[in-house]
Amino acid sequence: MEVVKQTKEFTILKKRNGRYGVKNAKGKWINKEDKVKVLLGEGLIKVAMPAKKEEPVAEEAPATEE
Repeated sequence: MEVVKQTKEFTILKKRNGRYGVKNAKGKWINKEDKVKVLLGEGLIKVAMPAKKEEPVAEEAPATEE
């Protein structure tokens, strides 16, 4: 693993597969939201917003002529 950035509070490591790992000052791994906050703060990742789901448009039945 390659050290990307090291501060007093945490160490950011880049793994061989390209993902990032974050350890706190005590050497414990940081996970979930805390990890995302650290990586966002350092500008290493970007968060993608979920795509909008389009609501289906109800089609009207064609009028029948008699």
